[in-house]
Amino acid sequence: MIITDMTMPEFVAGLKKSRTIFLPFGSTEEHGEHLPLDTDTMQVYAVVQRASTLHPVFVAPPVHYGICRSTSAHPGTVGISPDTLRALARDLIDNYYAQGLRNFILISGHAGKTHVGALIEIGEEMLKKYADIRIAVINEYDFCYRAGRKAGIVETEGDSHAGEVETARIQYLHPALVQGTSPREFPDFPEYILVRNKTAYWPGGVWGDPAAATPEKGEQLVQLTAAALAEFVRNFETFTER
Repeated sequence: MIITDMTMPEFVAGLKKSRTIFLPFGSTEEHGEHLPLDTDTMQVYAVVQRASTLHPVFVAPPVHYGICRSTSAHPGTVGISPDTLRALARDLIDNYYAQGLRNFILISGHAGKTHVGALIEIGEEMLKKYADIRIAVINEYDFCYRAGRKAGIVETEGDSHAGEVETARIQYLHPALVQGTSPREFPDFPEYILVRNKTAYWPGGVWGDPAAATPEKGEQLVQLTAAALAEFVRNFETFTER
């Protein structure tokens, strides 16, 4: 049930099928020299839409901005502050709650730890505010990478940002937007130490090996991730705390 495409009567009818909603979060962020800036948002929105065809669930419009710390100095990255992300997530949950939703899955296509941490903070806050809701916070890339490695699809150990997985999925979902490839790369940030000149430690903005990607892998990864998320929703909707 894709909210952007629904009318008022369809929304009301949807509440009889499900009180669960995916709130997808992405980013506007560099993804090497070969992938579009909206890569994180494109991936997560595509996957949750497919998951909703496997199990009835509402899918909210995606948020195209996130907290981008490590890539903040790269061309094209436009981030928001943790306060802004927390405020936005808080308002979305409050308003969808008022519309009758009770099971909230905050799912991020952007895997930054600071970004996901801010979503977890709001999830904890909302649990205290509403006694009758369930909250989950998911790093969508984790679902995809684990499923891909288990199935023997993903070859690159430690693959992440703009690498094999993300390149393969965009090759499948939006092939016209992929501009060749970028060199294999892993960032070299110092352990524990925060740095100002982030591009000096991560010049190409790639974390993994884009050359290992194929559209066929991308299709498999999208299908596997959607199936894993649909199964998660089934379990989530019946989850009872101890």
